[in-house]
Amino acid sequence: MKGRMIMVAALGTALAAPVWAQKPAADHAAHHGAGEAALADGEIRRVDKDAKKITIRHGPMPSLDMPPMTMVFQVKDPAMLEQVKAGDKVKFQAEKLGGAFTVTRIEAAK
Repeated sequence: MKGRMIMVAALGTALAAPVWAQKPAADHAAHHGAGEAALADGEIRRVDKDAKKITIRHGPMPSLDMPPMTMVFQVKDPAMLEQVKAGDKVKFQAEKLGGAFTVTRIEAAK
């Protein structure tokens, strides 16, 4: 019985350890650049100037805990839509503002 209790305790500790070692995405972003998230890689799929939205196929976005996917974003400044067209490779930053994922910065990829 004593051996079984030790094994259960050891297993519980082993399973919990990785959780302790992980840092939340917000801590990671804060550690790398005064709270500003790193720029994500993306490709513009569609620009909708009338709706002030942009569709981007993007890589992982750790600051938003988001895997790679294609999605529609709002833009913080509609002038951003004048800088890009479908097919452009970009680097961008997005945040969740007012419940909506919003591009706050965008630039041509080098």
